[in-house]
Amino acid sequence: MAREKKPPEEEGVPMWLVTFSDLVTLLLTFFVLLLSMASMDQVLLSRINPYSSNFSVMGALSPGKVPQRIQLVLELLDSPQDTMDKPDRLKDLLWPDDVLPPEIDAGTLDRNLRILQDPQGLAIVLTDGVLFRPGSWDLTEAAKKLLVPLADVLQYSSADVNIAGYTDDTPSARIDNYDLSGRRALAVLEFFLGRSLEASRFSISGYGPDKPLVPDTTPEGRAQNRRVEILLKTTQWLGRYS
Repeated sequence: MAREKKPPEEEGVPMWLVTFSDLVTLLLTFFVLLLSMASMDQVLLSRINPYSSNFSVMGALSPGKVPQRIQLVLELLDSPQDTMDKPDRLKDLLWPDDVLPPEIDAGTLDRNLRILQDPQGLAIVLTDGVLFRPGSWDLTEAAKKLLVPLADVLQYSSADVNIAGYTDDTPSARIDNYDLSGRRALAVLEFFLGRSLEASRFSISGYGPDKPLVPDTTPEGRAQNRRVEILLKTTQWLGRYS
C-alpha cells in the first residue's frame, strides 16, 4: 500500500527575520534617543546631571566671551570652601577700587560686608549702612552702584538666589521690623529684575530680628544685624526644571 504524502507545510515568516526586525527597531530607537538628547536644552541637562562638576554656575555665553573677572568670580562661587579660605579674593574681584562708588571706600565696604558659607552655596551679606538710610527700604544711589557687579555676575550664572532681609531687635516707630526686612529684600530683588535677570530664579525672605549674626547688645552688633543676605545657591544637588 502506497504511503500517504504529508500535506505541504504553510510558509511563514522565517525566524531569522523576526530577530532582524527586533534589531532594526532597537537601532532606530537608539538613534532617535541620540537625536532628542542632542536637541535638549543644555542648561536643563546640566541641572539634572548629578555628576556635573559645574552644577549651578555656568557661563551664559561661551567661555571665550565671558569677561575674565567674572569668570574668576564664577569659579570662586562654585567652590564655597575655597572662597571661605580667601574671602578677600572675592571682594577684590567684585569690588575693585575703580568700581566702588565714591561714597563707599574700601574700608567702609570691609566693615559692612561679610561672606558666609551656606549648605546651598555662598551668602554675600551687606549691612543697611551701605544699602539704605535709617528706617528706609529704598536703595540709595550708592547701594545701586554697589549691586551692579553682583548683577553682572548673575547674568552669567544659572544659580538660584534667595534675598533675605534682617533687622535688629530695636522696635521702629515707623514700620514693623518684619515688614521692613521684607521690603528691603524686595528692593534688592527689584533692582536685580531691573537688570533683566529672570524672576523665576529669585526668592525673598524677611526675618526681622529673628536671626541675628551677633548679640543685639551693642550699637556695633545691632548695625551688623541690620543686613541683607544674598544667597547664591551654587551647590544645590538638583536645580530648577522650568
